[in-house]
Amino acid sequence: MGKRRRVAERRRTRPVVLGGMIAAVVGGAGIGVYALYGSGAAADENSAASGHRTVKTGPLSQAEVRTASARFLTAWRKGQVSRAAAATDDPSAAGALLTGYAEDAHLKGVTLTAGTAAGAKVPFSVKATVSYRGLTKPLAYDSSLTVVRRESDGEPLVDWHSSVVHPDLKDGDRLVTGESGTPPVKAVDRDGGELTAARYRSLGTVLDGLREKYGKKAGGKAGVELRVVRGKASKAAKLSDKTLLELSKGTPGTVRTTLSPSLQAAAERQVGKRARASVVVLRPSTGEILAVANSGHGFNTAFQGSLAPGSTMKVITSSLLIEKGLASADKRHPCPKTVSYGGWKFHNDDDFQIKGGTFKASFARSCNTAFISQAKKLKNGDLTKQAQQVFGLSMNNWAIGVPTFDGSVPVQSAAQMAASLIGQGGVRMNPLNMASVAATVKSGAFHQPYLVSPSVDHRTLATAQRTMSGATLSQLRELMRYTAAYGTAAEAMAGLGPDYGAKTGSAEVDGQKKPNGWFTAYRGDLAAAGVVQAGGHGGDTAGPIVATLLKLGAKG
Repeated sequence: MGKRRRVAERRRTRPVVLGGMIAAVVGGAGIGVYALYGSGAAADENSAASGHRTVKTGPLSQAEVRTASARFLTAWRKGQVSRAAAATDDPSAAGALLTGYAEDAHLKGVTLTAGTAAGAKVPFSVKATVSYRGLTKPLAYDSSLTVVRRESDGEPLVDWHSSVVHPDLKDGDRLVTGESGTPPVKAVDRDGGELTAARYRSLGTVLDGLREKYGKKAGGKAGVELRVVRGKASKAAKLSDKTLLELSKGTPGTVRTTLSPSLQAAAERQVGKRARASVVVLRPSTGEILAVANSGHGFNTAFQGSLAPGSTMKVITSSLLIEKGLASADKRHPCPKTVSYGGWKFHNDDDFQIKGGTFKASFARSCNTAFISQAKKLKNGDLTKQAQQVFGLSMNNWAIGVPTFDGSVPVQSAAQMAASLIGQGGVRMNPLNMASVAATVKSGAFHQPYLVSPSVDHRTLATAQRTMSGATLSQLRELMRYTAAYGTAAEAMAGLGPDYGAKTGSAEVDGQKKPNGWFTAYRGDLAAAGVVQAGGHGGDTAGPIVATLLKLGAKG
């Protein structure tokens, strides 16, 4: 009902085996007893030889993992905060959070059940009771800890992070039980239907953000709840507070969004077909966001992701090159196999080349060297200014109604500047940003995307300093239309013309075997962009997701 996501309650009654030892929870007078049976404590003692202290090195033994984890969990269960904190590699931070666990979160009767260790990682389940001013509710969740060696002496200790206490905590966050301060909200779609995380799984983080922004403005009344209160680092990352458990319900106020129920449902289905997929659909003429979906629901990559956009960035770069007279859609443009700049050698996919081809042909086939070859004629800040002044990006000033990352196109030099022209280097975007890029091309001007109408709270939307000339805009639309009809986007966009345009992208990421696949496109008064992380080429991965939504949206 527009509430924040809750932690599912799970109960385990059977003893579990921890590295060959039995770990059991025994209830007595409401207090859980954590017991370990076996040997191995002696393995934790530092040995001394010839008057010198030995620093332990090498992989942790099973006995060391068992003993270190048991020392911490037993002390925590008994409420021995100092002893539990001393069993970690950051006693100060651990002590503060564990103290707050009882005093601020009002969690009592804690029982802990360890699972089977996997190397140095030990999973465990937690059961407790939240008790606040006569209100009580049980809480159950799973967490884990990792044992590491202390650098100074090799002593096995728990590697401290706030997530040990609860998996939804980031370092610096707290658990607090009390009157929420922020009333709940009932979020509705553009037709008045209620939006819930149960119905639309991707909207959990969006609903959190809506409550934080509009809870006090929508006329609701706060309830009593256990929640995650974000610290400075989490707030800087634009993470919203999160409700874990309601002890008493508040009265929600209503917030109307721009989401289309049919497109939102379709977006959820489409991203569900791929691992780590995200997509955004919006209306170019207004900036209204019609759908947002992620196949991973712990983080809103679609709005807050910060990923290299690969060749979809060439839409912005092309507008820059055309404006500066360095490229023209139907004029010949170099596309060699490789080109060097700033000490780096840049390649095309499979080292292809286009002999005597036009810039339109290079754009449609996504020729990297056609763009890198122009780097020497550009100033370091040219691409940054283009992104900011024409496309409204990289200024951290969007106000869509929930937290967003508004793209980043930093000023760079040498090889990094050249790489940024093809969406690598330091350039970072997400599907919301790239859907806005396609929308700007379609509408001819930047309209800041929004999820809640600015009339609700009289906020000011971001604007762009200028628009492209008619000649530049016409050529850019021709590039995207040609790519949708005959280029790398043609298969995905088949049958959607003639009022359409698209650009594919593949972004290499260190440590990934496959690149992130990107796709941005428009059709009629719809624009969309998507990414499939570690999925491969954008035309094959994100392309079908985006194209399907553009087709469905045109019918709606």
